[in-house]
Amino acid sequence: MKRTLVHLALIFLLVGPVPRVGAGVPVAVTLVTARHGMVVAGHPQAAQAGVEALRAGGNAIDAAVAVSLALGVAEPYATGLGGKLMLLYYDATSGRTYAVDAMDAAGSLDVAAYLRRPEDDHSYGYGSVCVPGLAAGLWLAHEKWGRLKWADDVAPSIQLARDGFEILPKTRGFFAEQEKRLRRGDSEIARLYLPGGELPVVGTHLPNADLAHTLELLAAHGRDGFYRGPVAAAIVAASQKGGGALTADDLAGYEARLTEPIGIDFRGYHLAASPPPTNGAPLFLTIMKVLENESFAGGPLRSAANLDKIGRVWRVVLPLVQRDIADVPQAAFNFEKLVAPDSIAALRAKVAADAKPKRATAQRDDSGFSESATAATTHFLVVDAQGDIVSATQSLSIHFGAGVVPPGTGVVLNDSMSNFMFSDPHALNFVAPGKRPRSTISPTIVFRAGRPVFAMGIPGSSRIPTAMLQALLDRLVFNRPLADAIGDTRVHFESNWRRNDEESFEAEDSFPAAEVAALQARGWKVTLPEVAGAGHLFGGINAIEINADGTLTGFADPRRTNAAAGY
Repeated sequence: MKRTLVHLALIFLLVGPVPRVGAGVPVAVTLVTARHGMVVAGHPQAAQAGVEALRAGGNAIDAAVAVSLALGVAEPYATGLGGKLMLLYYDATSGRTYAVDAMDAAGSLDVAAYLRRPEDDHSYGYGSVCVPGLAAGLWLAHEKWGRLKWADDVAPSIQLARDGFEILPKTRGFFAEQEKRLRRGDSEIARLYLPGGELPVVGTHLPNADLAHTLELLAAHGRDGFYRGPVAAAIVAASQKGGGALTADDLAGYEARLTEPIGIDFRGYHLAASPPPTNGAPLFLTIMKVLENESFAGGPLRSAANLDKIGRVWRVVLPLVQRDIADVPQAAFNFEKLVAPDSIAALRAKVAADAKPKRATAQRDDSGFSESATAATTHFLVVDAQGDIVSATQSLSIHFGAGVVPPGTGVVLNDSMSNFMFSDPHALNFVAPGKRPRSTISPTIVFRAGRPVFAMGIPGSSRIPTAMLQALLDRLVFNRPLADAIGDTRVHFESNWRRNDEESFEAEDSFPAAEVAALQARGWKVTLPEVAGAGHLFGGINAIEINADGTLTGFADPRRTNAAAGY
């Protein structure tokens, strides 16, 4: 894997990367086109692992396993075996799209006792850790659709962990952003990710021999290499010592779910996206249905008039999604009711009756839409030569998760307990043993006339739904090229409690001053917290477009360490 970046450069030269910047677009998105297969992922070495799996005769699922596990090595702040996964798989032969729900699940906790714990325990330390789902999700997908041997798919990540992944400039930035978490007290995470007691240096390679050994056990024993045996025993021992609730039975009994995506029809397209317990897609899909028949004001999507219109719909739909979507059996039906014609008509009437934005009824401690402000998580995509597609988002919740690594495993554990509701026992997202907290992650595939057109996803915590909404509207309503939709100024409607109950809008600092003033005149408080392209608050959208001539175009948003590679 030390030669990975050289190979990646050769692939770029062969397929021809083309930086594209549309008029007025502040972030240049590199396009990579290939004929046989395409991977877009959060780190160049992970993207290359996927391409090598495809070249070896693997399909999209084989490449997805390789990419997912390599990302766990190369983006340890964002993802890994200690976290969750939601994966959409389009099977070109059958024309069906599946969802693999490998979201984290609460352990065998005593809810009453947990509610008495300090609030900080929800987001740091072993008390914040859920049963990780990622390994089980990859195993399920491979068992059902994989072509290569499981061990062959895992092998690239083992080598990458042994040799070390390259520290890119933005990699170091994410480490620096969470330096306090790395130094907070867990000796294992500090040993692994603060080499010599300091932040890693750009251009160096950071190995993780313990993680390589854990991956070897996963390669040899499948899911049992993680959920049973020495790795599971180390996780349980560390959890019990650190005040967590995980048991051996919790790990051994975890199962990923094979289910179906949710979706809508929109202006001649069909959008398939991640089902509950994720709530990001229910939010932006419902908003899109409300806006489907709108004639937007002239000019760009990001004009004050258009953003005000979208924001007022956002405020009406947000509390309904918070109320109706979580890890409960009726959640998918709740979504179908929400986007039914009579419901959409009622929502349009309610929005029309509001002269200006009104405060939503979001609750402060409902973490389904109030995750960390940083752009945590990672998204990757694969399209193979047969036309099979994987669109997958995976996460540790907050960057570096719970900030803990069970000794000897090299695995950073999630802090997904932070995504439960703790104040209202009647809320659908209220914490319970074995329950999966909801999350805004939103992998999506877009179809037209039954054929896939493009797939897309993004990290970014609570900003995921807004990013997906604006990119999809730009592409499907304003007919902009994907590169421009991805590279244009990113905007976000904040949950109301975050600014003292004011209606708040934020954007990258490339948002025009005239539009700031116009939004303020319409009642919005506007903040520009980040330089365009910085990628700390506004995550990087990755996408693959399936072109009419059969070629594939990958879009890697430089707001993160993303890379596109194909052959």
